[in-house]
Amino acid sequence: MQPNSSFMLNEKPTMWERFKKHGISLLIEILVAVLAAFLMTHFGLEKTTMMGESMNPTLKDGDKILVNKMIYRITSPKRNDVIVFCQTGKEHDYYNVKRVVGLPGETVLIQNGQLYINGEAVKEKVKVDEMKNGGLADEELVLDDNEYFVLGDNRNKSEDSRFANVGTVVKADIVGKAWVRLNPFNFINI
Repeated sequence: MQPNSSFMLNEKPTMWERFKKHGISLLIEILVAVLAAFLMTHFGLEKTTMMGESMNPTLKDGDKILVNKMIYRITSPKRNDVIVFCQTGKEHDYYNVKRVVGLPGETVLIQNGQLYINGEAVKEKVKVDEMKNGGLADEELVLDDNEYFVLGDNRNKSEDSRFANVGTVVKADIVGKAWVRLNPFNFINI
């Protein structure tokens, strides 16, 4: 006697069959989500907090920032980009947030409170106070092929490339571009 084919179609799957179907699907979804989160945090975006008043008024102490870590794998930092960097081999291991003012190969000089790049006075994109201390840039400073000169927007209350404990920033130490401030939400480099 042959089994009734209509009877077999109406038969309910066993608990094991349901578990295999839904459990494996759920496991794959979890693995994809974990992999996506790993790739996003290691290669895409990272959240950090602005420490101090060195970037005031652009960023304030305690501002939460999303850092775009992919952008500088594709391009190089541009003048006026606000970058996040961590200096290797230095005594501090926290992130710094500063504005790029000098690019690789350029000559930087700070004289009478004014920033000069390659001998020309720089017209700042943001409102900044006249610098009281030129630091390392009191004399012409020529940047190497992978070095950037950075300054805080709060020029007289910023520890930046003018000082030996920060100095110039090499591209390998740049974590990424400060992209979005989360509280209140706005794009930083606009």
